[in-house]
Amino acid sequence: MECSPKSLANMTLLLASKTFAIPEPLPLDSGQVLEAAEIAYETYGELNADRSNAILLCHALTGDQYVASNHPITGKPGWWERMVGPGKPIDTDRFHVICANVIGSCMGSTGPASIGPDGQPYGMRFPVITIRDMMRGIVALLDGLGIEKLHTVVGGSMGGMQALSLAANWPERAERVLVLASTARHSAQNIAFHELGRQAIMADPNWADGAYYGGDAKPDNGLAVARMAAHITYLSEEGLTEKFGRRLQDRDSKSFGFEADFQVESYLRYQGSGFTQRFDANSYLYITRAMDYFDLAEEHGGKLADAFAGTSARFCLVSFDTDWLYPTAESRHVVHALNATSAKVSFVELSASAGHDSFLLPHDQLDRVVRGFVE
Repeated sequence: MECSPKSLANMTLLLASKTFAIPEPLPLDSGQVLEAAEIAYETYGELNADRSNAILLCHALTGDQYVASNHPITGKPGWWERMVGPGKPIDTDRFHVICANVIGSCMGSTGPASIGPDGQPYGMRFPVITIRDMMRGIVALLDGLGIEKLHTVVGGSMGGMQALSLAANWPERAERVLVLASTARHSAQNIAFHELGRQAIMADPNWADGAYYGGDAKPDNGLAVARMAAHITYLSEEGLTEKFGRRLQDRDSKSFGFEADFQVESYLRYQGSGFTQRFDANSYLYITRAMDYFDLAEEHGGKLADAFAGTSARFCLVSFDTDWLYPTAESRHVVHALNATSAKVSFVELSASAGHDSFLLPHDQLDRVVRGFVE
């Protein structure tokens, strides 16, 4: 199924096997209110009688609720299927796993491609959101499901920001907080890469100031370049060298032109092209802006430790030694803040060649950490 402009505007109908309508208007950090918002989500495993075995999984920027089931557009396995399922580190024979698509995205939850109150897609009329706004929507979902306290909240990358936001702003909602390859704030370098992607989208003439829904063209070229630039940050030099080096793509010599001479060029073009089939360009703008605005210390008077004052949750933070997007120093910064509040916290830096994306890839040590923490 191709994600056309028209299908994007009706994503909730097409994709969400479960949808929760938030009963009250959703207040946002901008001061605006989102009316009639909906959250698309998936669940795996059974909720026990006292509702104490629920694990919330928070997805990354371009992720979705299909954590352990096939993606309805691409047909590919869920983004963390190796980690979630019967007998796996997050064992659905024991736990009830919930994964929700964040507001602002395009996989069923209310976002810029959704139909607004006037019957037209929001486009750029959609309000700018924050990570905390995303969690307001997910907390509303938990309330609707009757889950007062999570066994664990788990998130990697942007999902880790969501997990930290829940721990800081709704400290009574989770017993355990597991944060993988993430940060408590976006650095200038993080913001710079996101701005590159946003400008690529907005420079595409088919973007049409965000009003491309229902038309024959959408800003695929700009979105593909944005994805290519971002994808580089998810990898490591070691991983790229190991996987591609300077090897040529389907040729014995250089073309002396601007086709994809090198394997790494072909790979990035493939990543960019495939991304346009499953993601909305406006959603990319809104979600990257939410990540750039994220600064947990700023939200709590300028001191990160104050964000976790009085917490009773157990924390585990995991970083990877080749992750230059959210390097180990970022995780240590959070750990030090938690230590300052006498919180129960553990931390591990794992060795991996794949860079930031290591938390999504097979890694025996990570499996042991996750299994041990959630159990």
